[in-house]
Amino acid sequence: MKLFLSSILVFLSFSLSWAQEEVNLNYYLPETFTYDPAIPEPSSILGFEVGEWHANHSQVVHYYQTVANSSPRATLVEYGRTYEKRPLLMLVVSSPENIQKIEEIKSSRAGLRNGTAKLDQMPVVMYMGHSVHGNEPSGVNASLLSAYHFTAAREIEEDLENIVLLIDPAINPDGINRFASWVNSHKSYHPNGDPANRELNEAWPRGRTNHYWFDLNRDWLPVQHPESRGRITQIQAWLPNIVLDFHEMGTDNTFFFQPGIPSRNNPLTPEKNFELTEKIAQYHARFLDEIGSLYYTRESFDDYYYGKGSTYPDVQGAIGILFEQASSRGHLQENAFGEISFPFTIRNQFTTALSSFKAARDMRVELNQYMVDFYNESKSAYAEDDDKAYIFGANEDYARSYHLADILLQHDIQLYSLQEDINLNGVPFSSGTSFIVPLDQPQYKLIKSMFETRTEFQDSLFYDVSTWNMPMAFNLDYMALSSRILNLAKVEDVSEGLTFQPGKVLGAAGAYSYAFEWQDYYAPKATYQLMEKGYQVRVTHKTFQNQLGKLFNRGTILVEKGNSTASDEAFYEDLQEIASANGISIHALSTGYTSGINLGSPSIDVLKQPSIALLVDEGVGSADAGEIWHLFDQRMEIPITLMSASSLSSANLNRYSVLIMPTGNYSRVGKTGVRKLNEWLENGGTLIARGTALNWLAGNELAAFSFLTPEKTTESTQKPYAALTNDRGARVTGGAIFNTNLDTTHPLGYGYLSGDLRVFKSGNQFLKPSDNPYANPLMYTDDPLASGYIHPENLELMKKKSVIQVSAKGQGRIIGFVDNPNFRAFWFGTNKLFLNAVFFGQTITGASAR
Repeated sequence: MKLFLSSILVFLSFSLSWAQEEVNLNYYLPETFTYDPAIPEPSSILGFEVGEWHANHSQVVHYYQTVANSSPRATLVEYGRTYEKRPLLMLVVSSPENIQKIEEIKSSRAGLRNGTAKLDQMPVVMYMGHSVHGNEPSGVNASLLSAYHFTAAREIEEDLENIVLLIDPAINPDGINRFASWVNSHKSYHPNGDPANRELNEAWPRGRTNHYWFDLNRDWLPVQHPESRGRITQIQAWLPNIVLDFHEMGTDNTFFFQPGIPSRNNPLTPEKNFELTEKIAQYHARFLDEIGSLYYTRESFDDYYYGKGSTYPDVQGAIGILFEQASSRGHLQENAFGEISFPFTIRNQFTTALSSFKAARDMRVELNQYMVDFYNESKSAYAEDDDKAYIFGANEDYARSYHLADILLQHDIQLYSLQEDINLNGVPFSSGTSFIVPLDQPQYKLIKSMFETRTEFQDSLFYDVSTWNMPMAFNLDYMALSSRILNLAKVEDVSEGLTFQPGKVLGAAGAYSYAFEWQDYYAPKATYQLMEKGYQVRVTHKTFQNQLGKLFNRGTILVEKGNSTASDEAFYEDLQEIASANGISIHALSTGYTSGINLGSPSIDVLKQPSIALLVDEGVGSADAGEIWHLFDQRMEIPITLMSASSLSSANLNRYSVLIMPTGNYSRVGKTGVRKLNEWLENGGTLIARGTALNWLAGNELAAFSFLTPEKTTESTQKPYAALTNDRGARVTGGAIFNTNLDTTHPLGYGYLSGDLRVFKSGNQFLKPSDNPYANPLMYTDDPLASGYIHPENLELMKKKSVIQVSAKGQGRIIGFVDNPNFRAFWFGTNKLFLNAVFFGQTITGASAR
């Protein structure tokens, strides 16, 4: 008890003292080290001491460039650019001799995967990743100290002969800059720590996320953003033994380092990984004890989802270490212990960088041997596995197959393209649109995690998603194979890279009309581009056949010159360019007298070019909004207006044909906004709503949505208090995949050839089916669980319930999505549902929605 109380007093003395004293570099640096004066201290470049202000990204870049130019121990690598064009950097630190042979070291480390490495000569590599969440700034600011210490400290010169450090100062530069600008703009020279202070309460969307408001700490596996793609390329090239992941948590906490909760580890991760994590944890404990900081382990967080910074390394033969520092959020804030200062948070992070360095030095051979053993174990697991390969593809859409293949290649996974048509157990896989992933390769465990389905778990609580089956996410046919198949079918090794297949126009200029089908992923993008050029675009609601007997499904797009003054040749050139860029086939039609329906049929609607506004700002779920913004801006290249929800009452809604409401709380819209929205709907607008936005619409009588809630059980009058957190957590649907039935004859189902569709669900929103049976185009099946965890009571409740529902208001349509069709930008398989709502919502008949 005395030790515990003394630790609290030391903790308080450090944090409270920083409210009253000037920042000094000696506060951070260990006393036993001396430093090379040729390496500039951070303050000499920043113009202030570390922790006195929040360093913005350009200041961090400037310091890292200066250090790299000053030290023979370091070289700076730019591995990419963010959406906002900020450089993504990594400082490589080692002995001067090692710095001269970086490529040789990287090449030799590949032997850790194939068993040819010489462990006695192999340096240990430690990656240090800071502030993937931009408003967790102690990491990026601590990286300034790491850059200085590891390049300037004289006493570690010999250690660096056997260690390579990869210091990534800012995993999320755009978010870091957004946050630094906020807190510095609101900093007082005499802070008081009041939690109500504006400095400590960022404006929406806050600095946690990247430019499109994505949580980059969930993108290590999907690699959908430039920050992640560049970083994973470096990770795969270097194969680090230890990966440090610096984060922050709530202000009233202390400091967390792994191991996390043992029952929540991924079963594909070897037990030895946890033993080494525990061994490294003892170094952190000793170093934090020395400075009197409080900490804890094992009671929070998990290592289940391989898409996080501290867990992805665990399936790469490395040890991922999560650090969570209680956040000051600004420069000073009151907390449960008194006050917590920004310098105090930085010091803890830097201290664990020092402890990790010592652990890496002491455990060099052991860590390298573990990586060798990990991949040897993967070989043994493959030998015992009945599955020898996976095949996947979409015969009707090359793009979705291509994008999954691209993800696999990012993770250094060997991949083959199928070069002949084959049929496996009644499922056709086509040449050029299908790929084969052999399991006899080092990334065996990562591949298994990406293709497996799992419905039984050791624990019912998850820090993140409980499943991430990639073929399901892409709505692809896939199959586990008992043979490598590579010797049974003609294939091509595409492991070195893959080029997107261009589309083409089939037929000549001057045709009666042109048609392309909607099942291609980029058909909406092509459609918008044709609209932009002024061509007439129509959609068919029934099937037809052309003069060659080809069947065109519902949702086929017909293109004519319309009112455009373009010549036949110019029109044809535009069609060729758009078809090539989007990977679609456009067919020339020589006559309107087609089989099925003719091309002047009333079952064909002229489409109006959508003008889209996305509601954002306080109350709106920024992740949901960002995923929608990214889909239109990056994937489909369709302009979209970001409109503050609070300005709805004063906006000119008549310029928009489509309004999108992400999940969120829309109380700020007010009565005037509700009235304007009602008028806009009555006049024919299309409103697309997601998640809790449906509840708001129903509550304001703008849509006829009705919901179910799980019944509270009362079988016991007493339960253990200690079980409360787990009992409640078990009812949370953190992220699982479910089977649904899609009406492919409904405009929202166009482009899907099968009614069997898997959707991703998080949360416990359950929508009652509409009394109008035509208003429920997508429903869960009576056996909905495909993969992942859900509480049995929630599973029972969701059976045969609506996933998408359409409601009518005057001439307008409200299209409600319970689940997220754009989840984390990698759920390609359901993006089309959302795009259909935008392009075809205007065509849905009112009788089907009332």
